[in-house]
Amino acid sequence: MSGATPGSRPAFVAMGHLYFDSVAEFQSAFGPYAGAIMADIPNYTDIQPTIQISDVKI
Repeated sequence: MSGATPGSRPAFVAMGHLYFDSVAEFQSAFGPYAGAIMADIPNYTDIQPTIQISDVKI
């Protein structure tokens, strides 16, 4: 759609949310497959991915 100012590009075009109980759990789940996942990204986009790790507060 657009970024913060009219006519500007959006900061993101897609997002995926993965939930883990800790950063360590994410690292042990993602780590062994990181190379394959990152190598697959150019098959469907030329945008450089951004990984953000956040803490969900309820």
